[in-house]
Amino acid sequence: MDISTADLCDQFESDVRICAPMFRSFGGRKAFAGRITTLKLFEDNGLVRKALEAPGQGKVLVIDGGASMRRALVGDQIAALAAKNDWSGVVVYGCIRDSAAIGNMDIGVFALGTHPLKTVKRNEGQVDITVNFGGIDFVPGHHLYADGDGVIVSARPLI
Repeated sequence: MDISTADLCDQFESDVRICAPMFRSFGGRKAFAGRITTLKLFEDNGLVRKALEAPGQGKVLVIDGGASMRRALVGDQIAALAAKNDWSGVVVYGCIRDSAAIGNMDIGVFALGTHPLKTVKRNEGQVDITVNFGGIDFVPGHHLYADGDGVIVSARPLI
């Protein structure tokens, strides 16, 4: 799928919400899109693993990690699960680790940054609720498009 968030904004300006520029691209897939599913958690990635173990069917997992810069919510093993299970991408409002390995995987991964420390495993958090960061809502079932120019969201599929 050829994705250009700039072109989508030009064509569908009134239909998209644009996330504030804050993310870096870490995955081997530099552009990705899909229906949104969400997690809201803090420094605990047990639910991340559980979500990405399930078939992704081209969806995008949006993780509201509270912008924590103290622990990594996604590492190479979890990213490999996402790629294996047909997820299009993962957007992390927080950190990842194992960035060199993730850069070689066929999965889109956007995050605020990297941190070498793993999380605790309490399996606490919320699943498929609307989360808000970067000035927009990420609503389960809506559609996310991401590339080197940014992240945009639409209530309906654009491509």
